[in-house]
Amino acid sequence: MEKQLFNDLLQSAREMVAIEKGEMPITAFRTHEIEVPNVKHLRSDLHLTQEELSKAVGVSTALVQSWEAKRRFPSGAALKILRLLEKDASFLEKLQTV
Repeated sequence: MEKQLFNDLLQSAREMVAIEKGEMPITAFRTHEIEVPNVKHLRSDLHLTQEELSKAVGVSTALVQSWEAKRRFPSGAALKILRLLEKDASFLEKLQTV
């Protein structure tokens, strides 16, 4: 399996070089867009301080500040929790009991 993975990676690198040189057309490309909640608006709508939101989500206050300043973006479990809070504010009560 590792050999196949290496061969696939090598083939991809060769294709990239050929595309860069104009020897091969780009046949398709994929983009993935992840919708990131506006943490500052969400926190405001929930009437929470940065510290309260950080405790509910299980992250540091500094990380919440970074999300709000768009220096960093939520991912993983924190992203899922924020999306749940966007859809259902009553989820906050459950989070605060944990």
